[in-house]
Amino acid sequence: MARPVVFLVAGVLILGTLGSFYFQLHRGTSQNVSQLPDDFESKLAFITLQQEFAGGTTDPVQIVISGDVASPQAQAAVAELQQAVAQNPAFAEQTTVQPSEDGRVLLVQAFFRGDPSSDASFKGVRDLRAEIVPAAFGQVDNVEVAVGGNTAFFTDFLDVANRYQWIVLAFVLGLSFVLLTVVFRSIVVPIKAIILNLLSVAAAYGAVTLVFQKGVGISIFNDILQFQFVRVEAIEAWLPLFLFSVLFGLSMDYEVFLLTRIREEYDRSHDNTEAVAYGLRTTAGIITGAAIIMVAVFTAFASGRLGPLQQMGFGLAVAVFLDATIVRTILVPSTMRLLGDRNWYLPRWLEWLPQLNVEGHEDTQEPVTLPEAEPVGVREDA
Repeated sequence: MARPVVFLVAGVLILGTLGSFYFQLHRGTSQNVSQLPDDFESKLAFITLQQEFAGGTTDPVQIVISGDVASPQAQAAVAELQQAVAQNPAFAEQTTVQPSEDGRVLLVQAFFRGDPSSDASFKGVRDLRAEIVPAAFGQVDNVEVAVGGNTAFFTDFLDVANRYQWIVLAFVLGLSFVLLTVVFRSIVVPIKAIILNLLSVAAAYGAVTLVFQKGVGISIFNDILQFQFVRVEAIEAWLPLFLFSVLFGLSMDYEVFLLTRIREEYDRSHDNTEAVAYGLRTTAGIITGAAIIMVAVFTAFASGRLGPLQQMGFGLAVAVFLDATIVRTILVPSTMRLLGDRNWYLPRWLEWLPQLNVEGHEDTQEPVTLPEAEPVGVREDA
């Protein structure tokens, strides 16, 4: 590579620009009925219910009140709860109260004004838990209140995904660093690999946000490429962590495959430039072929009509394409060319690490030499 700095800057700018849109990604769900294609019967029925029967949609919030529900204080709190729910813009005025057979539990159902899977409905559930229920039952003894239902379930899922995402990222990145350090006996290679892999994953996040959330270029995909992409208000909450898990595994597979060839050539020749060229030359065809297959498979998912699968397929296809082209053929060779022998730097205090070979070891046993057989002569008297 004649101008590694130019290619490195250009590649980082492309991926960095796409990755910057990740900070505008809004997590939620596009599985609500309003995001389905207009010709789906389920969407037509939902719109009819919403227009003709206010508060008659499905999936109400289930407010379960248990304990001494027959006390005057509890009954007054239930009435206050119903009044507060009716005044909240996320809910319809209609609520229902259903006692259990033994009279020790009350089920209050609060119906949403709009789509139960919208951001406004999620906010309504959070308002119930944080403000409405504590205000109504804060002074009532011997009573417990729990807020559930499908919308509440997904609200909890959003909170859990946001809370544990960084723990998963730290665990995966830390384990990858340890394994790559042991395999390649270098701390520079794993740091560089993690940074480049994160860059490609962030670019995939940004591409999904740019197309599906902001609608940039969505008409090109639909009109020219005959996709049926639908613009949404929020990206699937499970998608970022799912994309990270799949893409980091795939990209790390490519990384190990490429770096193994580079390392074995470097150990043989001790020429970093030649080793990088050798590794790229011997693995480019295989990596490109595998990437083409996966891009084709992921594109098939993106060609469907359901929003979550469209986002998943598009994100995976874009990420694999960028990883196999910009990252593996431009950024990795450029950085390794610029770093030179520093690629294989390992501090002395880590020399105790075992030497592992991901492809096994060659058979070092000396071949067995058989004794030469004496020539068989022909008897003269035969």
